[in-house]
Order: sequence, then C-alpha cells, then structure tokens
Amino acid sequence: MSQFDLVIRGGTVVDGTGAAPFIADVALKDGIIAAIGADLAKGRQEIDAHDHLVTPGFVDIHTHYDGQVTWEDRLLPSSYHGVTTAVIGNCGVGFAPCRPSDREALIRLMEGVEDIPFPVLTEGLSWTWQSFPDYLNLLAAKSFDMDVAAYVPHAALRVYVMGRRGVERQTATPDDIAEMCRLLEGALDAGALGIATSRTIFHRSSDGRAIPTLDASDAELIALAKVLRAKGKGVFQIVEDIHMPGASLASMRAIAAAAGRPLTFSIGAGNQGPYVWPSILDQLSAANAEGLVMKGQLMPRGIGMILGVELTLNPFYTTATYQSIAALPLAERLAALRNPDVRAAILSEPLDPDPALVLGRMVRAFDTMFVLGTPPDYEQPPERSIAALAQSKGCRPEELAYDIMIEGQNGGKLYLAMANYADGSLDAVGQILDHPDVVLGLGDGGAHVGTICDASYSTFALMHWARDRAQGRKSVQDVVHKMTGATADIIGLNDRGRLAPRLRADINIIDLSRLALEEPEVHYSLPSGGRRLIQRARGYVATYVAGTLVSRNDRATGALPGQLVRL
Repeated sequence: MSQFDLVIRGGTVVDGTGAAPFIADVALKDGIIAAIGADLAKGRQEIDAHDHLVTPGFVDIHTHYDGQVTWEDRLLPSSYHGVTTAVIGNCGVGFAPCRPSDREALIRLMEGVEDIPFPVLTEGLSWTWQSFPDYLNLLAAKSFDMDVAAYVPHAALRVYVMGRRGVERQTATPDDIAEMCRLLEGALDAGALGIATSRTIFHRSSDGRAIPTLDASDAELIALAKVLRAKGKGVFQIVEDIHMPGASLASMRAIAAAAGRPLTFSIGAGNQGPYVWPSILDQLSAANAEGLVMKGQLMPRGIGMILGVELTLNPFYTTATYQSIAALPLAERLAALRNPDVRAAILSEPLDPDPALVLGRMVRAFDTMFVLGTPPDYEQPPERSIAALAQSKGCRPEELAYDIMIEGQNGGKLYLAMANYADGSLDAVGQILDHPDVVLGLGDGGAHVGTICDASYSTFALMHWARDRAQGRKSVQDVVHKMTGATADIIGLNDRGRLAPRLRADINIIDLSRLALEEPEVHYSLPSGGRRLIQRARGYVATYVAGTLVSRNDRATGALPGQLVRL
C-alpha cells in the first residue's frame, strides 16, 4: 500500500517563504503536505515536475466574487491563474447584512463601484439571507474550485444599521456605532475574516451617490477596529485617496493601532508627478518599525481599463451619436460605426457633454492608451501609444482609436493605463514591489466585468517580473512569496501559503518557460446573459486545492473541493 496519495517528483520548489528555490519531491496525503525531500517513497499517483516550478496555491486577498459565489461554483477568471484561496467583501461593498428594503441600494452600489450590471445581480442573487452569519451559512453549504473567505463590507453594515441615513452618508450616532460593533462582533464569531471599508471619492453607486462609508468618522472606524482587538482576530481592509499631494497614512495608523491587528490598503503610482508613493512607502516602513502591522496591496501592472465597442467604455461612449446606437446588438452597432457619416459625426462631437463624467475624459488619455494586442502587452513604450502612432500617421488620435475600435468581427481592444505607468513604464511599480511591506493583489476578480480582467495578475507577475522584464527583474521566490505566504499571513490563514509538512496541499505546478496570458475574451455567461471579460493562461501544469486536482494543463477537471473558510 502506498504511503502517499500523490508524489510530485523532482520539481523546483518555491515554498512561499521567500527562500531560494530547491529541487525536491513533494508528497501529499489526505489533503495535506505529508513530506518534502529527496527520493520520497512511491505515491499512489505520481506527477513528473522536472523543469517546473512547484509553488503554493496563490492567496488572492482582494476579490469581489460576493455575488458570483451565490450562483456559481467556479470563480472565473481567478481559477485560471493558480488562485486557490479568494477573499471577498473588499472595499466595503457586498450583500450582507442586508434588509429587503435595502437590496436595490446595495445592488446599485456594487454596479457603480465594481461594474457588475444591475440585471446580472437582480437575477443572480437569491437573497435567502439577511444577516452576515446567514450569508456565510449559505456559502458554507456550497462547494467551489477554490476556498473562499469573507470580510464584512462596511457599506452594507452601515446601511443595515442606519437605513436611508447610511445611504445619505449622515454621521453615525453613538447608538448606530454600538450596533455596528455588535453586528461585527457576531460576524467575527461566525467566521468573518475582518472588516473592509472605503474612503475614496471614486467609489460611487450607479446612480452617482458616493459610497456610504466615504464620510464615516474616525470615531466610527476606530470603534470597529477595537472590535477586532477585543476578539483578538480579523483584518481591517481600507481604500483611501492616498495618491494626492501631501497624503498621509495617519488615519490608517490610528485604525491599525486601535485594532492591534493587520491593516491592508491599496497602493500604486500616479502617471504624473508629483509622486506621492515614495512618501507613503517611508510612512509604511515607519509604522511597521513601530510595531504596527500595515501592508500595502499593489497591482503588478498598470491600473487601467480595456476599451472597446463590446465593452462598458470606449473613447466615444459619451458622444450623442454613439449614445444613439449604444443599445443596438453588437453586429448592428459595428455596422453603424463603420458608416462614414456616423464616423464623421462621432469624431466631430464634444469630448464630454457632461463635465461631471470623469471617465468620459479619462478614456481620451491617448498618451497612455495602446492596442492591447495578441498576446496582450501590458508594458508598451510611449512611442507605441495611440497618441504617438497617430502622430506618425499624420492623423488625430481620435481617428486612429476609432478605426482600431471597429476592426474585426467584435471590434478591436484598446488598453488604457490610467495609473502605475509613471514616466511611460512600470518602473515605479517595480520599486514599490521591492518594499517588504507590500504584497501583490488588487486583481478585483469578479468585478469590473466589462472594463478589466486583472484577476490574471498572478500569471502576469510571474511572467513579467520574474521572467521577461529586461530591467528590474525580481526573483521568482520574492514574486511567489508576495502572493502566497505574505498574503496568507496578512489574513491569518496560517495553514496555507507555504509548502511545508502538515500544511494544506494547495499547490501549483507551473511551466514558467511556457507561461503566457491569452487575450481577454468577452463571454456572455453571467445571469441574464450578462457579459464578462475572461482571460485564460497557458503553463499551469496542475493546480491542487486541499490535495484535489482542480486543473490539469490549463483546463478544469470539474472537481470542487473548495469551501468557505471561517477565521
């Protein structure tokens, strides 16, 4: 009788700790790692991993599958990219707790903040819960292709307690705060991972309202943080506008100090100076040196959008003529856009009829807009921008973008790097990534379904930063660590994120030489026929969740060993 269920033979083990890779066998038994070493005994099954990386499964601490987990068992597109644990409830948005009278408000909030269409959520959500523990119980009864853990979304909590006053961002009374704290305590007892909130002006409902937590007082946030301290567990996740000149981590430091628990926040680089991120990193170092636990989350490529006729946004979506044909089926819309008279009309119309539509101006940033290409290229030099190419062709950038947009059967795709592209490259990203208190994340899996597909960040990070980039390349062990051991540590899931005996057998076997991203594709596979961008990868030889093979040679096996993780 075999001693092990599976032995992964002769792979290059990158164990998630940041230690140098080494050659070894990895043996699995009953869903855990049983042994790591040379010439291990024969397993009931064996897989040859020579010339391949053997890594922990990736722990993605910033996703928005809050709705998708209620109607689907595969967390696409994250499961194409080696993710074996996903955390939902980020940015303070989610669907529990929720009273029936507040359902539309939370749907509108998710639609606006995370670009998940109203019809998708209206049809997809069963609303068989009201409290956060009931929501967790629903998830606990399901199986997935990866594990799922959940923050309590502060916006939902605030609206549940304050009703319309919460939606209107009124100041919480002492009684309101006490009730929020009581409910947070109950959610933590039920297994919540912590609490997540947002104080950014960019998070708005689809009806234009700012997120209910935008003006939440320091007293409210500190009180919630103290619940984490009292329970001795949990994480505080927050999004703030720290990209502005003079930005400070002071309020986050106060929250982290009150909580006595890890605090994690979003960090990046603006495209134009003055650059704030060096000061933020200095403040981050000082906070951790003083004993606080504060960790930045970084997207390893540009923070941007994919634009096109089939997608939510394009450079012309606010013009009157485009609006008049926007509801047409795709083929008819493209046919209309190819009409010379329609083209001339759209190109002559104002840039942005409504000055309040910030995105209407951002989608004309032709200096940082590129043809995405096949395979997709996420770090192109400025001379390949739409602005530069148009200049070389002797035409306006609008004209070139328009003509690319109407190419092919479904239209061409443009890639807009709105941030993290300082001075025309990802150099700033590389410098931020080197900081010991910064991890990889912000993939937003399950969100922005018609504008981005950043859930592929893990594949990109390995390809670009650990293999392909000519300058500023990172070691493979550091890249793996920042999306396995380091992220698992933040959220307190100490049974995963590393390859060591007695830990969970969440494992990727990766052919790094062959690792590649495919072009994002539009699928109409959400409830009510809703569209979403899906991006596949090549080079994942196998992915195991708790010792069960969920993917082999980039294709799902159909196994669903993933479960709700309660902290």
